[in-house]
Amino acid sequence: MTYAADLLYEEVAYLAYHFHWPLDQLLDLEHPERRRYIAQIARLTGHEYE
Repeated sequence: MTYAADLLYEEVAYLAYHFHWPLDQLLDLEHPERRRYIAQIARLTGHEYE
């Protein structure tokens, strides 16, 4: 598996954990949009996401 695939799995898992969205909906998001949601979740929960 490549770094990009590993990162995709990590991002999708993070969003799925917090939003409970279906996999196909998460995979349809463009990378910048996924990162924006991740950043917002991190701010709301007080956690850091790298």
